[in-house]
Amino acid sequence: MTNRREELRNVAIIAHVDHGKTTLVDQLLLQSGTFRKNEHVNERAMDSNDIERERGITILAKNTSLSYKDFKINIVDTPGHADFGGEVERIMKMVDGVLLLVDAYEGCMPQTRFVLKKALEQKLKPIVVVNKIDKPMARPEAVIDEVLDLFIDLGADEEQLEFPVVYTSAVNGVAGTEPDQVDQSMDVLFDTIIEHVPAPVDNRDESLQFQVTMLDYNDYVGRIGIGRIYRGSIKVGQQAALVKTDGSVKQFRVTKLFGFFALKKVEIEEAVAGDLIAITGVEDINIGETINNVDHIDPLPVLTIDEPTLQMTFVVNTSPFAGREGQYVTSRKLEERLSAETERDVSLRVENTDTPDAWVVSGRGELHLSILIENMRREGYELAVSRPSVIIKDIDGKQCEPYERVQIDVPEEYVGSVIESLGKRKAELLNMEQQEGGQSKLEFMIPSRGLIGYRRDFLSETRGYGIMNHTFDHFSPIINETIGGRRQGVLVAMETGQTTTYAMGQLEDRGVMFLEPGVQVYEGMIVGEHNRENDLTVNVTKTKHATNVRSATKDQTVTLKTPRKMSLEDSLAYLDDDEYCEITPENIRMRKKILNKSERERSDKKKKVAR
Repeated sequence: MTNRREELRNVAIIAHVDHGKTTLVDQLLLQSGTFRKNEHVNERAMDSNDIERERGITILAKNTSLSYKDFKINIVDTPGHADFGGEVERIMKMVDGVLLLVDAYEGCMPQTRFVLKKALEQKLKPIVVVNKIDKPMARPEAVIDEVLDLFIDLGADEEQLEFPVVYTSAVNGVAGTEPDQVDQSMDVLFDTIIEHVPAPVDNRDESLQFQVTMLDYNDYVGRIGIGRIYRGSIKVGQQAALVKTDGSVKQFRVTKLFGFFALKKVEIEEAVAGDLIAITGVEDINIGETINNVDHIDPLPVLTIDEPTLQMTFVVNTSPFAGREGQYVTSRKLEERLSAETERDVSLRVENTDTPDAWVVSGRGELHLSILIENMRREGYELAVSRPSVIIKDIDGKQCEPYERVQIDVPEEYVGSVIESLGKRKAELLNMEQQEGGQSKLEFMIPSRGLIGYRRDFLSETRGYGIMNHTFDHFSPIINETIGGRRQGVLVAMETGQTTTYAMGQLEDRGVMFLEPGVQVYEGMIVGEHNRENDLTVNVTKTKHATNVRSATKDQTVTLKTPRKMSLEDSLAYLDDDEYCEITPENIRMRKKILNKSERERSDKKKKVAR
C-alpha cells in the first residue's frame, strides 16, 4: 500500500483567458479563512504585475496555498493565453489534479482546448468548474456537453471522462453541484478538490528528486528555483547536486527554502515529497533541471517546451530623438535586459546578429513579445523593433511554417465578410455553427503569418461585435504566396519640426493622420496612412505665412478629423518590412528604416534591379 500525504492537495487552475480563474482563486483564499478578518485583499490578488491588472490577464503562473479544515491545498493559477503556454505545460508537472474552468455562456474556447490537452497528456484527472453561472445568457447543460465532446476529441481515457462538475459564480463567491442551486459557499468546491484530487505520494524516506518548473529572481538572493519535490526531503544547509540539462552535475549548499502561504513566500527549514517550494543557493539554476542528493544522481526527464513561432529584431534606437526620453538607451543595457528576461521566461529566445546593436527575439506570439516591449518601456528603456515575422522550420527537408486554429464568434450578418477576409489570408474553414441569439461560431485553420495585423481589420469588419481567439496548432509546408500584410501606403514626414493645424488641414484628403497638431516629428517618421497603395512624403510642419491680406489667426477655426490613435500592438502589426517601431517610455512612433527620402528611393531602385 502506497503511503500518501492525505493532508495535502496540489491543484492547478486552467482555463481560457478571461473565464474567471484569478477571481475564483480570490474567493477560495477569502473563504478558506487564510486571511484575517481585517486584512485588506486586492481584487485579482494573484495578478501582481501592473500589465496583468490593466489588461485583466494572467501572464505568469503563480502559486499560493490555503488551509481548509485540516487540509493544505496548493493552488497554481496559470495563464489562459496560448502565448504564455510555456508556463502552462510546466505547471502540469507540479500538480496531481486540475480545475478546468469554463464560462457558462462562452463554453469551450481555443485555449480551453490547448490547456486541457496539456493536462490530459500528463494523465491528470480534471474537475470541471462551470463559472459565471449568474450570467443571464448562461447555458450550463450545453456547455457540459461541449466539454464532454472536447474530452472525447482529445482522447481522454474512461477515468478522465468521469469528471465531477461544480457550478460557480466566482464574482459572487457561491458554488453548487446543480446549475439551479448555486447558493452555497465555496465549500462545495473545496470538498470536491479533497475528494477527487489524489493526495501526493509520501516517499520522503527515499533519495531526493526536485525539479525546477518556474524561476523567480530577487536582487538579494539571485535566482530562485520553484518546483515540486517528487521524492525524498530537503533541508536548509544541506549539500545537494544540481543536474543540468546537458547532464553535467554541480554541487551546492541550500541557503534558503521557502514555502507558500496565501500570497506570501515563507522561509522554512525543511520540505518533503509533495511540497511545492522555492529554493536558493545556486546562481545558474534553470527550468527543467533536477536537484538530487549528492550520493544518488537520478535526474527527472528534461521538460519539453513548445517552440517559439514568431520573431522580431530588436535594435538600439537610432532616431533623431534617441536618448531624449529613456534612461537606458545603449546596446549594453538592452542586451543585459534581454538576457535577464530569458532567465525568467523559457519560451523566449534571444540571438545575436551580425551587428552588435541588433538581436533577434523569438516568442510564442504577438502578445508575448508586445508585453516584453511594454515592460521594457515602463522600466525606462528606449529601443526600436522590426515587423514581426513567423519562424520557418526545416522538417524532413521541407520548409514549414506555423499554423493556428482560430475560433470566431460573430453576429450572423458579419459571417460573410469574415470568411471572405480570412479566405484572402489562406484560412481554411473547418466548422460553422449557428448559436442562439443570432450568433455564429466559426473555426478556421490559418498560417500564423495570416493573423499578423488582422485583429484591427477584424474589429472594423464586425463593428467591434466579433470575438476572435487563436492558438498554435502545428507546422505545415510553407505556402509560397504573400499572405496578409498592409494594403495602403503611408504618409511620411518630410522634415523635422512640429506638426501644424494648417499643414494637416491641407493633407486631410490624402489619408488618415496618426497625430494631432503640436507634436514633434522628424524626417522619415510615419505620420499617417495614405489612401493609395504607395508611400507619400508630406510636409506636416508647414506654417501659414502672415500677409497684410489675410489674418494669420484665421486657421484657428479649422476643424481637423480625429487622428487614429495607434497602440503598441496596433503599431507592431501595422509595420511593413522597411519600417521600425520606435519605443520610448513616453512615445510609440513608427518610422522608415531609412529616414532620408532620396536614400530610400535609391535603396528601392537597387532592390528592383536585384530582383
